[in-house]
Amino acid sequence: MNSRQYRAASLGRRTALALAIGLGSVSGAVFAQSTTGSIFGQAPEGAGQTITVTSDTGVSRTVNVDSAGRYTVGSLPLGNYKVTLNRDGAAVDSRSNVTLRVGSGTEVAFAGATAASQSTSLEGVTVSANALPSIDVSAVDSRTVITSEQLAKLPLARTAEAIALLAPGAVGGSSFFTGPTGNALVSIAGSAVTENAYYINGFNTTDPLSGFGGITLPYGAIDQQEILAGGYGAAYGRSAGGVISQVGKRGTNEWHFGAQVLWEPKGTKADQFNYYRQVGAQAGQLYDENRGDKNWRTTYAAYAGGPLIKDTLYVFVAAEQERREGEVTGSVAAPFVYHRTYKNPKLYGKIDWNITDSNILEITGASNKQEYNAPFYKYSYATKTQGDYVGQDVAGNPLNKSGADLYTAKFTSYITDDITLTALYGKMKGTYYTAPGGDVSQPAILTPQFQNPAFTPGGLITNGNPSAQVNDPDHKSTNTNLRIDLSWHIGDHTVIAGMDNQNVRDNHDGVTTSGPGYAWEYNKGAANTPIIGTLPTDSAYVAAPGGQGYYVARYVYGTQASVRTKQRAQYIEDSWQVNDRWMVKAGIRNDQFTNYNQGGEAYLRLTKPQWAPRLGVSWDVNGDSSLKIYANAGRYYLALPSTVALRSAGSSLYTREYFTYTGIDANGIPQGLAPIASSTGGPISTNREYGIPRDPKTAASKDIKSEYQDEFILGFDAQAWAGWTYGAKATVRKLRNSIDDVGDGDAIVNAAIASGIDPDTIGAIQGSYLFNPGRANTFVIPNTNGGYYDVKVTNDDFGFPKSKRNYYGLELYLDHAWDGKYQVKFDYLYSKSYGNSEGQVRSDIGQVDVSATVDWDYSYVMQYAGGELANSRKHQFKVYGSYQIAPEWLASANVLVASGSPISCLGGYGTAQNAPGLGYASVYHWCGGVPSRPGDAGHTPWLYTLTGSIEYRPDWADKKLAFNVTVFNILDQRKETQLYTRYGTSAAVNPRYDVPYYQTTPRYARFGISYDF
Repeated sequence: MNSRQYRAASLGRRTALALAIGLGSVSGAVFAQSTTGSIFGQAPEGAGQTITVTSDTGVSRTVNVDSAGRYTVGSLPLGNYKVTLNRDGAAVDSRSNVTLRVGSGTEVAFAGATAASQSTSLEGVTVSANALPSIDVSAVDSRTVITSEQLAKLPLARTAEAIALLAPGAVGGSSFFTGPTGNALVSIAGSAVTENAYYINGFNTTDPLSGFGGITLPYGAIDQQEILAGGYGAAYGRSAGGVISQVGKRGTNEWHFGAQVLWEPKGTKADQFNYYRQVGAQAGQLYDENRGDKNWRTTYAAYAGGPLIKDTLYVFVAAEQERREGEVTGSVAAPFVYHRTYKNPKLYGKIDWNITDSNILEITGASNKQEYNAPFYKYSYATKTQGDYVGQDVAGNPLNKSGADLYTAKFTSYITDDITLTALYGKMKGTYYTAPGGDVSQPAILTPQFQNPAFTPGGLITNGNPSAQVNDPDHKSTNTNLRIDLSWHIGDHTVIAGMDNQNVRDNHDGVTTSGPGYAWEYNKGAANTPIIGTLPTDSAYVAAPGGQGYYVARYVYGTQASVRTKQRAQYIEDSWQVNDRWMVKAGIRNDQFTNYNQGGEAYLRLTKPQWAPRLGVSWDVNGDSSLKIYANAGRYYLALPSTVALRSAGSSLYTREYFTYTGIDANGIPQGLAPIASSTGGPISTNREYGIPRDPKTAASKDIKSEYQDEFILGFDAQAWAGWTYGAKATVRKLRNSIDDVGDGDAIVNAAIASGIDPDTIGAIQGSYLFNPGRANTFVIPNTNGGYYDVKVTNDDFGFPKSKRNYYGLELYLDHAWDGKYQVKFDYLYSKSYGNSEGQVRSDIGQVDVSATVDWDYSYVMQYAGGELANSRKHQFKVYGSYQIAPEWLASANVLVASGSPISCLGGYGTAQNAPGLGYASVYHWCGGVPSRPGDAGHTPWLYTLTGSIEYRPDWADKKLAFNVTVFNILDQRKETQLYTRYGTSAAVNPRYDVPYYQTTPRYARFGISYDF
């Protein structure tokens, strides 16, 4: 759909199979985005042998050793454990400081122990995950786990996405897109940024409205963050990108307190570079003054955790307050200076209650919020000075907050040694309102760069209304999630089965046009060429503007509704230890998705079985975990979020009424208006959005199928020399089916007539049907008798190419585990993402309309659309690690070297550079009358980013006090990361074309002080 807005390793230690080497026992069940781990291993054979595991959080479990000398203790909360071998109830051997890693198993073997009655205590020996070999022969997925110990060392920005960028295949998404509290987003393995899933302690916190990110933990409250780039099991779905799962810290039997202050002073900030026009008569002129755009940040964080009742009841709480202030100067098209202040509070609390040795209750609370305030002033590009106060970009009142609050409860019952039941229920409440600012009595002025210069001798004319749209002040959402999982260990099999239900209510969503209810949008076309379409073939038609081609449109937009979604899933998966070297994980998941309109009627019901098989194989080649070869194949379905209903199933209003003009007043408002003839005699909606309630039967094609992707992985991991591992992995992803909207109502009518339907009986067709691009679809259209026709429209009828999005990648890595002295990982990835549609959004033009992009609206916009896609980076080289220089000094670094992203050039259609059919602006894959596929215009520059830190922990403070300095982008490499792609037409080359939108963050420093007690 035509856009309504454009806006600004593996570090895992050995988690082997649940078998002693060569004896073939099965690992404990671990779920893909679980919050638990397992302990397993070998013990001496004999009657009366048991294993007891006891954590620093009071969890204690005892299991029997089987007749082959094997044991497994699964679904354990994360923490440090003591593992004890007992005979006839008496301890005979033990291992201490065994650390679990989320979603994995940790082997603790007692194969050499003497089964004597006296105790052989090995309390002084540290047997932890970090000390074990580094090949996890039970894993068949693409998993990166970053622990709190690593986070305390590595020089990173304090977001879940910055951590996720350490994973191979993860790249920064377009800066057009941000999460619920303004955080940057990531693309994983070629996916769109809306295709990732976020979790906190097992609860799905993904933005339920559009899928843009999710709420996350305060940085210091993260115990472990798991990034899954593919291959995860049947227990989880609703993601075609990756998974970012965080497990929060919990209280232990010792009280711990800590606090931290971080400061990023303005004085350490290097200057950004200015943006200059690149084309036309104004080439070389300043477009956007950026050198003064700087901000400074202060962050305060604190935590406390410990026992309320030792061994039974624990609490952990953490809070973080980030305050960011700065100044930003707008471009010549919006000449204002904004004095911005952001407040981003994050809260986290967790209570753990060990009701009995067999039953555990966990209660979690979390909150992410953002408050924003910005007075703005006029700015003179002629004098480079700030002028009069205009108003508040966001009026200062308590409603100016966005974010969410989360509450969950998780119950775990160890019914027997082999059967574990978990049940999780939670609710997340979101707030999204941002108040309007500026002079909202005036209509917003859009694209002033196309104003007739004869009426703007002093430069572009705008006014004090900074935004064309205003949000509904009552917009809120509620997201509930219920999961029930059952794990059953049977001989060589561990079977897990469960259900995953999610309900979302999106209340009072949508926007309306600010000011008097409309905005003015300036443009220029060929004087004698129709603005939209041609007669008599196109139902949407606007005549030529005449004169010099300058015209203006009265722009009106509105989408307001309360809608909901219901998502259900069931799954079963078996981990089968075939023999001592081969393991197979086979599972299947069935998803059901239903989307409801404002009237509670289902307009999208995808409830027929959607089988998503998952199959993984691991081969322990040598039988000693020194070399693993693994493979994985799976299918992953993706649901549509709630906001899709606003335009595809609501009462959306999206019109333009076209005029010529004879002047422009001091507020940018056109004068001397004369209507331009149109097919309606007034406002035109190329997508047939005239504010009429949508019949739910006609919102989507009758035979529509869910979006899904198939993925294939083949790799190996091997031990090199002491402490080092290396490996390689190949990944192939193919998007088999997608969902978008089609606006070509004329093609549907023509197909109906061709099938024999009397054209005089065809009723009013609304545009923007949801459908499956690239294949035949059956559309339901109304007839004049009060009924409906089913009309099958083929891909050829629409004139579309086949839908394609393919990704392939080859990763090579070399990793050295932390040994008390240093840790480092080198990772190289060659990858490519190509096709004719990025996915649910479009990065090149910043289109946020999920599954309602300009792609597939009609045939002209899809010609020459095939090429390298926006999230493709052919080469990525990542290095990160830490080095203990001296007992009190630690140095860390993070390096990224990456090739640039493909650049598009979008213009008018064909050699004539016009706007046929639905008459869209310059979004066609033509540039200056020449076909231009994505990437034909080149790539953005390579990035070379080096970040380093040094930390001092003095002995005189018992190393509880730390001083840290981090310098980001040490080399101060400043490169454009995204350019303006819309070339315009021969009649009006867009003077902004090829001007940068975004650039890398210049060098800056962060100073920190922390104390942990």
